[in-house]
Amino acid sequence: MASRVSQEDIARVVQLTHHDPFTVLGAHPHEDETGRRTAVRAFVPEATDVWVLPAGQEPALPMQQLHPGGFFEAELVEPVEVTGYLLRARTADGAVREFRDSYAFLPQLGELDLHLFREGTHEQLYRRLGAHHLEVQGVGGVRFAVWAPNARRVSVVGDFNCWDPRRHPMRVLGSSGVWEIFVPGIGPGTRYKYQILDQQGRQSDRADPFAFAAEQRPHTASVVAQLDGYEWGDAEWLARRRTHDPLVEPLSIYELHLGSWMRVPEDDNRWLTYRELAAKLIPYVKGLGFTHVEFLPLSEHPLDASWGYQVTGYFAATSRFGSPQDLMFLIDQLHQAGIGVILDWVPAHFPADEHALARFDGTALYEHEDPRLGEHQDWGTKIFNFGRNEVRNFLAASASFWLDCYHIDGLRVDAVASMIYLDYSRQPGQWIPNRFGGRENLEALEFLKRLNETVYRTFPGTFTIAEESTAFPGVSRPTYLGGLGFGFKWNMGWMHDSLEYMGFDPVYRKYHHNKLTFSLVYAFHENFILPLSHDEVVHLKGSLIRKMPGDEWQKFANLRLLYGTMWGHPGKKMLFMGSEFAQWDEWNHDKSLDWHLTNFDRHKGVQRLVGDLNRLYRSDPALYAHDFDWEGFCWLELNDSAQSTLSWIRFGEQAADHLLFACNYTPVPREGYRIGVPEVGFYRELLNSDALEYGGSGMGNQGGMQSEPVPWQGQPASMTITLPPLGVVVFGPRR
Repeated sequence: MASRVSQEDIARVVQLTHHDPFTVLGAHPHEDETGRRTAVRAFVPEATDVWVLPAGQEPALPMQQLHPGGFFEAELVEPVEVTGYLLRARTADGAVREFRDSYAFLPQLGELDLHLFREGTHEQLYRRLGAHHLEVQGVGGVRFAVWAPNARRVSVVGDFNCWDPRRHPMRVLGSSGVWEIFVPGIGPGTRYKYQILDQQGRQSDRADPFAFAAEQRPHTASVVAQLDGYEWGDAEWLARRRTHDPLVEPLSIYELHLGSWMRVPEDDNRWLTYRELAAKLIPYVKGLGFTHVEFLPLSEHPLDASWGYQVTGYFAATSRFGSPQDLMFLIDQLHQAGIGVILDWVPAHFPADEHALARFDGTALYEHEDPRLGEHQDWGTKIFNFGRNEVRNFLAASASFWLDCYHIDGLRVDAVASMIYLDYSRQPGQWIPNRFGGRENLEALEFLKRLNETVYRTFPGTFTIAEESTAFPGVSRPTYLGGLGFGFKWNMGWMHDSLEYMGFDPVYRKYHHNKLTFSLVYAFHENFILPLSHDEVVHLKGSLIRKMPGDEWQKFANLRLLYGTMWGHPGKKMLFMGSEFAQWDEWNHDKSLDWHLTNFDRHKGVQRLVGDLNRLYRSDPALYAHDFDWEGFCWLELNDSAQSTLSWIRFGEQAADHLLFACNYTPVPREGYRIGVPEVGFYRELLNSDALEYGGSGMGNQGGMQSEPVPWQGQPASMTITLPPLGVVVFGPRR
């Protein structure tokens, strides 16, 4: 039988050097002097005999072996449907198997998909690249697609082919750099990787950058996962979300790390699963009155100690706590309980693990080649190349993926400052200026703007948060006004100043009074969130309660005072887990929070105070409706450094809707302390951090005070109150 395939092509297929094995393998109709025929070719390593079953039926026709490495061909007189045949192979041990041929299927990615990807604008790229279980011409299987433009050869390997790269070499689709293959007969749960041969002849096995799931560390294979089967029950939440504006609503965030929030000590100290967390976390957060939870990164990561901030799977929920559907269940149940979900997301950098993104196809594909642009020296990680369309598309698609497929309500974008500045944590000579000679990363800035525009356009009611520690202007301002377009920005200055101030012995606080007042100089320049985050209770910094000065009673009083000040200060709120009950030990990702402490009165008192602060915050628009403009705030006394006191007013939509905050930052009670108020009448004491139920001394104002028409502090009326030691009191007019 004469073959129309060249010996060179056969050799290249057998040697795994053919750039497009689909042009050789599979069914190839042709016509000669005898009429129309179909050549069916197969590469089945280790097979001694191979047959083709036209239309998948007997009789099976034997194929001729054209190369001892396993290359076979049969020439059929009758035309055959390109996907309508089966192959039967027998190996030397007599084993026989039947299977459909991957090389019988046409490309499944269209030219529009490839064009949008090259352009960097494919907003649902996660539905096209990666591994997708689907049906092609009535045949079920998985389509694999990966971007590796500089590879000489890419094979998909996995459980289904004994991890043998000879079985499924992929085809590259034109100049896109995308390699693709459809493997029939496999489905969800299949483990796989891509074996990449680079231009220098080196081979590496890589996890899928677009995988929806991965093995649990220390294993690194990707796992085929189906995300469309979960039946969500949060339609009411999503409908309400689309019509709400988080800027003018209460936002009180409980930040947590799922691996160390609570464990099961009697079961080898194991993690709780996503579903177990739903049963325990939701009533706890709801009972404390938080509006949202913020999860430290849940994207797949190989190192527990990174807390999730060194991501290897930008589209894969970590398998530590269960399946993708299990995480969907947790988020769904949170939504049904009225609790929003924020996810930490890490587009600034990625780890150099050999199975992941670093030098993915043998070149600096996702990162910069030059270490002055492409490496974070402090963290030992790689920096994304934001100037490359495909890389920007990869990251933007990851953000959309979590909002779309997992119904996430907000993304807290990590390490924005490191993205913005080319000289971030670098000495002179270790960085390269931009084209104008400046230190700003222009490509990263453009990426952040486009990212935020896409999020707010595509997912109404969701929001983005920048963890940005510098004075870069306009981080949370719209892009059409020259800003970066984030919804919120962490107020790192407030956090550092407040913790530094509270760390001083009260005797010395009068010399540092500006630490408390300075934040109001810039409080309305951005849409700020006040964070007391995980970063402040690790790396030998000590827990919040240990940062407080004095004896044990004073430590607890100071911490309650800090929380009262925070909830009264303009800006949304965020508190890291364990801080709500004054955990003594700093956070350890390897163990549970010290829940036994909640059995002790002082710890329980702090926990009760946080719950009451949240309930007051959520019930009164004066505490959230004007978080970002001066209409919502007025100082009463900001210069009383001698006594270390502060007082202010928070306003709602109407001037008559207001709350008064008065704080004493010393252990000396201030009796007969006069504060100005907007009107004559009875002011109820709505909250007192020194109350007995919080673990305080019980000094207060017997439920409230009557104001009198004595002008004071720029107000038409005033009243004299008792300021408890190391305490904050909150008053509101009785209506």
